Amino acid sequence: MNVFSHIISPLKLFIVEIGDLSYFSLRFFKEVFKKPYEFQEFLKQCFYIGNLSLFLVTVTGLIIGLVFTLQTRPTLQEFGAVSMIPAMVGISIIREIGPIITGLICAGKVGSGIGAEIGSMRVTEQIDAMEVSGTNPFKYLVITRILATTMMLPVLVMYSDFIAIFGSYLVESTKGQVSFTLYFNQVFNSLEFSDLIPATIKSFFFGFAISLVGCFKGYYCSKGTEGVGVAANSAVVYSSVFLFIIDFIAVLITNIFVQ
Repeated sequence: MNVFSHIISPLKLFIVEIGDLSYFSLRFFKEVFKKPYEFQEFLKQCFYIGNLSLFLVTVTGLIIGLVFTLQTRPTLQEFGAVSMIPAMVGISIIREIGPIITGLICAGKVGSGIGAEIGSMRVTEQIDAMEVSGTNPFKYLVITRILATTMMLPVLVMYSDFIAIFGSYLVESTKGQVSFTLYFNQVFNSLEFSDLIPATIKSFFFGFAISLVGCFKGYYCSKGTEGVGVAANSAVVYSSVFLFIIDFIAVLITNIFVQ
C-alpha cells in the first residue's frame, strides 16, 4: 500500500498542477486582449529577454557549430562526402538542433529568471500591493513577459542558427579551405521552406511554454524565500520537459504534412 501511495500521490499532484497551469493559460488568453496594454513593460521585457540572452546564445551557437562539424567531418571524410557538410549542418541545425538547444538555454536563463523574479515579488507581497493600488499584476507581470518571450525566442533561434552555421564554416575554412560565399551558398541551396517554417513556428511555442511555466511558478510561489528557489528550479524542469513534448508533436505534424 505504501508503494502505491508513493506513486499515486505525486501523480495526483502532477495532474492538479497541469490543471492549474491550463487555467493559468486560459486566463492569459482571456486578459491579453483587454485594456490597458502595458506596452512599455512589454518593450522592457523584450530588451531584457533578447539582449541579455544574446551573449549566452552566441557562445552556445558557436560551440554547437564547431563541435558538430569537428565530430562529423572525419566520418564523412572516410566516405568522400566532405562536400555534403554544409547541407547536412544547415538542415540539421535549422530543423532541430538550433531551436531545441536555444530553447533549453532560454529555459535555464529566462524561465528561471521569470520564476525567481515574480516569486520574490509574491513572497515580499509586492503583487498584493499592486492589487491594492489598482494595478492589475497579471497584465503587468505575466502577460508582458509571456508575449515578450514568445516574440523574442524565434529571433534568438534564427540568430543562433546563423552563428552555429558560421562556426561550422570556420572549421571548414580551416580544414578544407572553403570560401564564405561557397559555404553559405551550399547551405541555402539545400534548404527549403518546409525546413524553415516548422522550425520558426515551433520556436514561438517554445517561447510561450518557457514564459508560461516561469510566470505560473512565480505567481503562485509560497513558503517564503525557500519557495523562490523552488519556483525557479521547477520552472526550468517543467519548461524543459514541455519543450521536448512540443518538439515531438511538431516533428510528427511536420512529417504528416511533408509526406
